[in-house]
Amino acid sequence: MSVFDRAFFERPSVDVAPHLLGAVLRHTTDAGTVGVRITEVEAYIGQGVDPGSHAFRGKTARNASMFGEPGHLYCYFTYGMHVCANVVCSPDGEASACLIRAGEVVEGIELARFRRTTSKSDRDLAQGPARLVVALGISLAQNGSDLFAPPFSLEPAAEPAAYETGPRTGVAGGADLPWRFWIPGESSVSPYKRHPKV
Repeated sequence: MSVFDRAFFERPSVDVAPHLLGAVLRHTTDAGTVGVRITEVEAYIGQGVDPGSHAFRGKTARNASMFGEPGHLYCYFTYGMHVCANVVCSPDGEASACLIRAGEVVEGIELARFRRTTSKSDRDLAQGPARLVVALGISLAQNGSDLFAPPFSLEPAAEPAAYETGPRTGVAGGADLPWRFWIPGESSVSPYKRHPKV
C-alpha cells in the first residue's frame, strides 16, 4: 500500500488496526515536524458493543469525533493530565477508533526530546499513548483534525508489519478482547497492564 485514502478507514477499527503498525504519523508545528512510526495500537468499537469503548453508551460531546468522518483524530483528556489520540474508523455515524499506543520517533527527534524532557532514552519518547502525543505536539484542541490535511499526514508502511495480538491494557470493560496489536521485538511497545479488579 503506497498511500492511505479515506475509504480505507471506512471499516471497523479491528480490521484497520494491524495496517496502522509500521505507518508513520507526522505532525508539523511552527517548531518543526515530528514523525512517529506506529508500533502499537488498540481497537475500540461502537455503541452497545464494546464496554471498553468511549462510545459504548452513545454519542456525547466528548466522543462526538469518534462518530464522525473516518481518517480524523479523536483526542481525549484522561486522568486529569494526559491527552490520548485515536484514528477514527468506520463510516460516518458509526463509532470505532484505534488508539495509538506507542511508536518510534523517526523524524524530528531533537524536537521530540525537547518536548519529552522527562524521557530517559529515545526508545521511550513515544512509549505509551500520552508520551506519544507529547512527542508529536498534539493537544486536545486538535480533536477532530483531518489526518489527510496539514498539519498532519499518515503514511502507510512500505510492507505489512508482522504483529501479535492480546488483550487491551488497563481496560475494565471487554478486558479479555484481543484487540491490542503490536510489532514484536520493538522496544517502544508499552508494557501490558491488566486493569485492577474492584
